[in-house]
Amino acid sequence: MTTAFTIFTKKMSREKRIPFEVSVDPFYSKSNMSAIDEATEQIKRGQVIAKELDELEAMENETTDYHY
Repeated sequence: MTTAFTIFTKKMSREKRIPFEVSVDPFYSKSNMSAIDEATEQIKRGQVIAKELDELEAMENETTDYHY
């Protein structure tokens, strides 16, 4: 653990940045969270959840509007 931290701090001081990319998981986009909420309500009502392939692909391709 000490060695890993030492390597991390040396690399950070040498490069003047965090030595890895920080990103947000697109799973938490507003549209994805909305779809999950909708599916949850359908399950609670005992409804079958059905999505067409093009709907699923459109959901997959959305990578903006993150929900935190």
